[in-house]
Amino acid sequence: MNIYVGNLSWNMTDADLNELFISYGTVTNAKVLKDKTSGRSRGFGFVEIEDDEAARTAIAALNDSEVQGRKLIVN
Repeated sequence: MNIYVGNLSWNMTDADLNELFISYGTVTNAKVLKDKTSGRSRGFGFVEIEDDEAARTAIAALNDSEVQGRKLIVN
């Protein structure tokens, strides 16, 4: 399942995003999208988790939670 993660801190990295979700299941991909010209985070990303049930658990647990001073939008 591919999960949208929004309102990320500008300092969040792919590794940080992966670490945030790894406790819920096998993360096959975690990517913070970056601006092509500046290389700065665009404030959102996507995480792919193999097991749909684990993904739903992660969404329920992390949506509206605070990470690095920002309330995440996870769906």
